[in-house]
Amino acid sequence: MATTGLSDQQRLLLVDDEATNLHILRTLLQDSYQLLFAKNGSRALELARQEMPDLILLDVMMPDMTGFDVCKTLKQDETTKHIPVIFVTALADEADETQGFELGCVDYISKPINPSIVRARVKTHLQLVHMDELKHSRLQVVQRLGLAAEYKDNETGLHVIRMSHVSRLIAGAAGFSEQAQDEILHAAPMHDIGKIGIPDAILSKPGKLTAEEWSIMQQHPAIGGRIIGEDSTGLLAVARRIALYHHERWDGTGYPHGLKGEEIPIEARIIAIADVFDALINERPYKPAWPVDKAVAQINADAGSHFDPALVECFNQVLPELIAVNERWSEPEGALPPTS
Repeated sequence: MATTGLSDQQRLLLVDDEATNLHILRTLLQDSYQLLFAKNGSRALELARQEMPDLILLDVMMPDMTGFDVCKTLKQDETTKHIPVIFVTALADEADETQGFELGCVDYISKPINPSIVRARVKTHLQLVHMDELKHSRLQVVQRLGLAAEYKDNETGLHVIRMSHVSRLIAGAAGFSEQAQDEILHAAPMHDIGKIGIPDAILSKPGKLTAEEWSIMQQHPAIGGRIIGEDSTGLLAVARRIALYHHERWDGTGYPHGLKGEEIPIEARIIAIADVFDALINERPYKPAWPVDKAVAQINADAGSHFDPALVECFNQVLPELIAVNERWSEPEGALPPTS
């Protein structure tokens, strides 16, 4: 059976001023990981910045810099703050352990070390790193698919940024957890991904669509759902619900399924408000920008018909923040495409 090359192995930085301690850790870990060694804090910081290890095992009591000082410096540096640190130390006082966690370490292993504990803790935290990397990669895919949809539409990328942040603010006012707010922020750019499947002649048409063209346009939510695919949980599941249902209306007159009231997923109900509000207060090839007060009046007038009335109340609660979002990501002059 082929062995894994060093380039494929995860890298650990082992830091201890005692050569004996480094030798023990090396014996435990060298068969599974690529190892880097440092006997003092200064060298540890240098290697961390140069080599970007996947995990650092760090002694606390060292002569030039303590492990606490090293950890604090690592966490203050943008390039190294994400590297997980496990303290390996003879200090057994609860206050020392508390200080380590406050500085940003992920775990604490006491000396003399137990080999099975060291291996298990290292493996666990490297698995967590891998999960974070997968989560980040999935987020990148979602964002790039959202960007792809923008190339098919007559709106700028700033629209997607604004409506995503507006959606997050409304979700926060509606009581969403921080994690759920972040999911809706990152899933929102996918709301119109289905427009990739709509002919350019329809998307770019400056005038009113014919009945046949409108029927084709109404297929984009279903196309979006198929592009994203079926995930039972997580970001892609939220993105799919948004793509499929953001054109449904509270009174049941929307499309593609004619869902009514709370039959419509709440994320899609939030996106509906954010999308329309941003479209109203910003210029489009077919209309000038509306004054904010007129747009707010329209959103409130449509509560109970187009929009969920309870979510419109949430919209009203965070209106100053929504206006600030629009000002922060305002359209540069000449950003819109020509009308013909």
